[in-house]
Amino acid sequence: MKNYIQPGDNLTIPAPADTVAGAGVAAGLLFGVAQHDALSGEPLVIVTRGVFELPKTNAQAWTLGVALYWNGTLVTTAAGTGNVFIGVAAVAAANPSATGIVRLNGVAPAALTA
Repeated sequence: MKNYIQPGDNLTIPAPADTVAGAGVAAGLLFGVAQHDALSGEPLVIVTRGVFELPKTNAQAWTLGVALYWNGTLVTTAAGTGNVFIGVAAVAAANPSATGIVRLNGVAPAALTA
């Protein structure tokens, strides 16, 4: 295919804010995990597919496969205003727990965003 560019598992975007490696990064409906540190506006490689341990709402229990959303700081099961669908729980998580295992789904369909 002449129009194929890349698999899209890793994308380089301008860092929307100062970012540390391993942090969740949202840019519109695009979500990924930062591969390295970057200052706001610098090129930042985000990983958009895979399984990651990410910070979660401490007071939530997750069941395997539950839909997960990014609220700008951490992962939640709530599809509230401004939250972006990012994937599903790859492992059940207890309440309380500070982190959870998330299987990223790449770019979120618009129908699954709040």
